[in-house]
Amino acid sequence: MMLKKQTVWLLTMLSLVVVLSVYYITTPEETKQDVALTGAEAEKGEKAEAAKDIGKEVTEDEKGEVTVEEAEDGTVVSVSNDDLFAAIRMQLEDSRNERKENLEDTIVSKDASAAEKSAAKDEINAIDEADATEEMLETFIKAKGYDDALVRIDGQKVQVTVKAEKSSKTEANKIIQLVSSEMEDMKDVAVTLQPSNQ
Repeated sequence: MMLKKQTVWLLTMLSLVVVLSVYYITTPEETKQDVALTGAEAEKGEKAEAAKDIGKEVTEDEKGEVTVEEAEDGTVVSVSNDDLFAAIRMQLEDSRNERKENLEDTIVSKDASAAEKSAAKDEINAIDEADATEEMLETFIKAKGYDDALVRIDGQKVQVTVKAEKSSKTEANKIIQLVSSEMEDMKDVAVTLQPSNQ
């Protein structure tokens, strides 16, 4: 009796697999263009595309001007100063995620040596640590009363861009001291103050 139950169960599962396989083979593939995004998802996708398209030229935008760039495919991309920090953050996050994916591929690769895998793991840890440190510093700077802050760590260099109501050497010095107190091993700290748009 037990053998018959197992046989029936096995045949049922096999028939289910066959039916699902036929369904997936005959169903037409949906393209990305068929997907509609609403609200925040659409805005997030647009900002990510804008950050990719405008490249490094976004960082040159100053004092509330609107940068209008034409992408390679002919579309016009416009990023205001209010969205500038978000666009740069997304671009930085995308490039770091891409780098981490490449490093993870190295780690799981059968062709990579143990030293290469270890170096890739160390670099992933360094990227994660830089992300966490940047977020922490941005939070500390904003807590000091600044409108917005963007911190970028590249090796031993820290570049800080802050939106402030007043820009002075004293304000820049306060930010440098804050960064230096949190990151004792960083000696090269650059601060750029941008007037806030209020």
